[in-house]
Amino acid sequence: MLRDAHEQNRRSWNLATRAHNSHKRDQAGFLRGGGSTLFADELALLGVPSSAWPDEHGRTDLSQTPAPLAGRDLVHLLCNSGQDTLSLANLGARVTGVDISDEAVAFAGSLAQGAGIPAAFHRSDVYDYLASTPDTFDVAFMSYGVLIWLSDLTAWARGVARVLRPGGRLVLLEFHPFAMTLDPQLRPAYPYFGEGRAYPGPEGIGDYVAGSGPSLTPMGWLPGEAEFHNPHPTAEFSWSVGEVLTAVLDAGLALEQVREYRHANGCRLYADMRALPGRRFAMPEGAMDLPLMFGLRARKPA
Repeated sequence: MLRDAHEQNRRSWNLATRAHNSHKRDQAGFLRGGGSTLFADELALLGVPSSAWPDEHGRTDLSQTPAPLAGRDLVHLLCNSGQDTLSLANLGARVTGVDISDEAVAFAGSLAQGAGIPAAFHRSDVYDYLASTPDTFDVAFMSYGVLIWLSDLTAWARGVARVLRPGGRLVLLEFHPFAMTLDPQLRPAYPYFGEGRAYPGPEGIGDYVAGSGPSLTPMGWLPGEAEFHNPHPTAEFSWSVGEVLTAVLDAGLALEQVREYRHANGCRLYADMRALPGRRFAMPEGAMDLPLMFGLRARKPA
């Protein structure tokens, strides 16, 4: 694994995280009131019934439904600022979030305190955490823009298998690796078969929250930081679907579901994408039909 690349990305995320959170209105109040930043797709992979999915305003009504994740210990790897982590806690899970960004983890801890939601957050390179933590979990969860920061799929998958209890599950929902080979104008820009090689991002992590608006801010959007520029470039990794699935299988996990999706949640990956209900986006009118996300659920044998 490439530690220097991880540190390079940490610096970029520290700056980007501040810009992203500047556009989100009263996040603690939103989560404290039962708000959720989760989408139906990851909840379906987690086995959460549709009656507990958030409505179009990001609100979840559990008054008539028992907390669907009650009793489960869940680790959210590459958790960013913890909004999804705390949304999972609102569904009853005992949550632990892990992220390499100092800024993200500090914000997540403050957000949990302000929202009054129990959670533990650790600032760590994911590889260090998976190799050293004494804790074990029922669920390991990852979503949206995570695979490109992993420099070693084999070590990642084996680390996940290590921290899962027998019968525990890995749940991953990610933008499709093929979709990520194209630039915003749908032109080929990045390799599909990256084979673990680091390649430079075009610039530092940008302020995609400013550009996505309400689709990434169910708590309400604010103008926030304007004309954000990130001087810290990234090092990214391209992995094919086959490489991801093989790493999971080689780690001893049994695949239960593999899904591909025609929509992207929350993020306008390309110019002129069509907005769909539920804060989703579809390919531009007349464009080729591409898989925009893929998801998997895998179980550690009992």
